[in-house]
Amino acid sequence: MVAEHLYRDLPELPEGDLARIRAAVVSEPALAEAAGAAAVGGALLLGRGEAHSGGRLKPSILADALEAIVGATYLSGGIDDARALVEDVLGDAIAAASATRELGDAKNRLQELCARLGLDPPGYTLHQSGPDHARRFVAEVAVAGPPGAGAVGRGEGRSKKQAERAAALDALANLSGADRA
Repeated sequence: MVAEHLYRDLPELPEGDLARIRAAVVSEPALAEAAGAAAVGGALLLGRGEAHSGGRLKPSILADALEAIVGATYLSGGIDDARALVEDVLGDAIAAASATRELGDAKNRLQELCARLGLDPPGYTLHQSGPDHARRFVAEVAVAGPPGAGAVGRGEGRSKKQAERAAALDALANLSGADRA
């Protein structure tokens, strides 16, 4: 429904930009934010442990709940009702993502920037520490190319993906001057 909305309202955008906007809008963080704004967490029936550990505020639970609400709306009211709900609940996220110049995941943006600058693709190195229940990851990304053009980024997170994205953001910041040159 988000893809349909974008295709209908932004026909001038290239397919890649439409795909990035859609991905930003239907990502877990964006869905969780929309669910939070709609007070979905307060309506959730959770187990005692999940309720006590802050489950009503967990992004993964909120995002999944919002997707379930859209699905239930579709099943009970049809496509038009589901479409109206999606546009009502996600309209602001769609508008914000459509207005954002830098779309997409930081890792993808870094890879695209490297290609544009004639640099080698980024390479990631991961390190982990801590017990299984509190694992921490540190990622380092290296970008190589012409002499003096390389950059290194470093990032941390609770998952490999978070650490790599943080490292990519750091490398993007380090390469931003090279992109303007």
